[in-house]
Amino acid sequence: MAEGLLKHICTRGYEIFSAGTKPSSVRPEAIQVLSEVGIDISGNRSKSIEEFSGREIDYVLTVCDNAQENCPYFPSRTKTIHRAFEDPASAIGDEETRLAAFRKVRDQIGHYLREEFAPILEAE
Repeated sequence: MAEGLLKHICTRGYEIFSAGTKPSSVRPEAIQVLSEVGIDISGNRSKSIEEFSGREIDYVLTVCDNAQENCPYFPSRTKTIHRAFEDPASAIGDEETRLAAFRKVRDQIGHYLREEFAPILEAE
């Protein structure tokens, strides 16, 4: 969700990628709740951080504690910024309960990216 939100928020010439420490699939709940706010991630795929080894990366933004703890080493010029959010994939219950968890995290990440992270990029 963070990739889709950041691409929507920050249109200023950055390449934005998402990768996980244990990639699996893009959750249908994430696709649905982002589509509710006009963001289409239905063509996205889950990627491994290994796909980006050797690339120059300006920022690494981790959004869960597991990612921060298992994130590989990046060169010193890479700025790593961490902000933990609940993992909505761990929500238990019926479809509406799971969607509510994804909406909550979507809104939290969106607010964080607009209010705290995008200004960092704009300052450069």
